[in-house]
Amino acid sequence: MSLENKVAIVTGGNSGIGKSIVLALAAQGAKVVIDYLFDPDATDALEKEVAGLGSQAVGCQADVSKVDDLQKLIDTAVQTFGRVDIMVNNAGVETRTSVLDTTEGQYDKVLDVNLKSAFFGTQIAAKQMIKQGEGGRIINITSVHEDWPMPGNTPYCLSKGGIRMLTRTAGVELASHNILVVGVGPGAVATPINTSTMKDPALLAKLDGAIPLGRMAQPEEIANVVAFLAGPNATYLTATTIFADGGMMQSSVGL
Repeated sequence: MSLENKVAIVTGGNSGIGKSIVLALAAQGAKVVIDYLFDPDATDALEKEVAGLGSQAVGCQADVSKVDDLQKLIDTAVQTFGRVDIMVNNAGVETRTSVLDTTEGQYDKVLDVNLKSAFFGTQIAAKQMIKQGEGGRIINITSVHEDWPMPGNTPYCLSKGGIRMLTRTAGVELASHNILVVGVGPGAVATPINTSTMKDPALLAKLDGAIPLGRMAQPEEIANVVAFLAGPNATYLTATTIFADGGMMQSSVGL
């Protein structure tokens, strides 16, 4: 298995894309720290699922908007598994609010959970990787909306645009330490965050019509990209974003 003896941290790891990332990394042999804030039962179930794949996982309750909690994730990985090789900054929220309607509280929540956590998650993980002296991978789960405007969801787009430049700048800064920093930019994914769209046939048809492949991605399809980027065949990718969007960004069909 390509990630055997590697240790990964996945923020927001007990549901949605994060859960699929945990399973994809574990299937390749990685040991995983599963960050979660809510639903410890789901985390326990995921730990057992990882064990069924022949690997190990441990849950760690941490609020990624707090730097001390991000440090807790690193400490848990080191204390439990001895090291950190892969940091996946996946946790994210959105408010679906516009420039005119967003409150200060909504703005702060989205930027703290999405961008602040990715920045300090990158910083703290990189320090541990430098201490280990063997390089590492930092993978930021961003979005097509790091580049593609989404009116009515402005704070989310701001946060993802920030992650775009974090990925590029950190990738350049950390290259001398052999720490690769790459973004993965999903398009529309069949996760709980899109439940309302998936339950509305008209909205779903409109969305599918805007995607050249004609459908939303499954979480596993995004996770497989992450597993590739974490592995031995992605040694010359850094400071960039890989878009896994079914061609959405290149489509002339608007939403």
